[in-house]
Amino acid sequence: MKSRALPAEELPTRPDREVPRSRIYPWAVFALTFGLLLSDYMSRQVLNAVFPFLKAEWLLSDSQLASLTSVVALTVAVLTFPLSILADRWGRVRSLVLMATIWSLATVLCAIAGDYDQMLGARFLVGAGEAAYGSVGIAVVLSVFAPSVRATFGGAFMAGGSFGSTIGVALGGVIAVQFGWRWALAFMAAIGLVLIVLFRLVVTQRRLDRYQHEDEATAVDEPAANAGQRAPFSSLFSNASVCCVYLGSGLQMFVAAVLLVWTPSYLNRYHAMSPDTAGLVSAILVLLIGAGMIVCGVITDRASKRRPERKWTTAISYSAASALLLAIGFQLQASSLQLVVLGLGAFFSAGASGPATAMVANLTHSSLRASGFGALTLSNSLLGLAAGPFVVGILADGLGLLAALQLMPLVYIGAVTALLVGKRTYPAGLRRLAALNTHQPPA
Repeated sequence: MKSRALPAEELPTRPDREVPRSRIYPWAVFALTFGLLLSDYMSRQVLNAVFPFLKAEWLLSDSQLASLTSVVALTVAVLTFPLSILADRWGRVRSLVLMATIWSLATVLCAIAGDYDQMLGARFLVGAGEAAYGSVGIAVVLSVFAPSVRATFGGAFMAGGSFGSTIGVALGGVIAVQFGWRWALAFMAAIGLVLIVLFRLVVTQRRLDRYQHEDEATAVDEPAANAGQRAPFSSLFSNASVCCVYLGSGLQMFVAAVLLVWTPSYLNRYHAMSPDTAGLVSAILVLLIGAGMIVCGVITDRASKRRPERKWTTAISYSAASALLLAIGFQLQASSLQLVVLGLGAFFSAGASGPATAMVANLTHSSLRASGFGALTLSNSLLGLAAGPFVVGILADGLGLLAALQLMPLVYIGAVTALLVGKRTYPAGLRRLAALNTHQPPA
């Protein structure tokens, strides 16, 4: 394995001794990639703030409203995996720029839609543009930072979904009330187009290559990978432990997605808030989801620094805490106390996202890491972002929105079960990865 002569740029020396590297540039990459992720979710979730306007203007049912959100997540679920693979081959930077351009222009089409069918078609295009951005974007971000902070940066990057949703819902509600719902969508599209220009000017593949951590698999809690070796594609799903991560993460995202989508409508109907006030209050709740993802990621990195299996323990704890708090919260009468309890539940609702990102990285061969994140995004989108709002919308049509939200925390039973199984099979998963790294057939 050491017989191959490596080019000078691949030698295991410190690159900063040969080519000076700025400490600021990785943060600039994170900021711009994160900024586009904000735009991604602003364009996706702004529609939730204008649900009352669409319901009144087009006489839509709750299931139809939910479909306008779920079609985006479903499209992401279907396309994220193949587009992630294509991005690895075509170029990640060019792919990110193209994806952002597509979803921004599609948001313009949403703003000029004349009926439900046109809006549904435009939302499909939004999903097509956003499909692989999360998996490719996080691969870019993690490649320029040390492996020991995976849960922190994984949670922080994924929290962009909550922050973007917060901005989109809050700002969208205000703009819709003042100028009309179409202007709310148009404004989100404009923000995306501006960020595309900035990203393209600063981030290039050549610059990224200078800051790459050549072997992310040298983290203390996973075996070293062979440089240049490419693992079989099937290894993404043949490892039972990583499959448990996919399942557990997707199910915990089910609850977070429901809170993102249905909180404005819940506040409008049961707390008698106007659309703009409901948007602002729900924005605080969604902001707590993002803050929880970051804080829980930091806690996980510190707790698991010497005990890698604690990533599973923390993820399980976050899911259990959210389940209990949300179950209690939606049983309380509409009041300030209820909002506080729901806020605490929201804080932990997606706390397992950072640990899940770190565990996928630790259990996936370095040559397939972007595809591994694509599989995680697929699960989050299909089981969480697509299924959550739609299932609750269907239940709301028959039982009422409050009753549907009271049933929602039961999904955490599946998430905790999957994570418990994953923790039990984690050592075997690491052994399978070690077998791939040493060219040995897995046991």
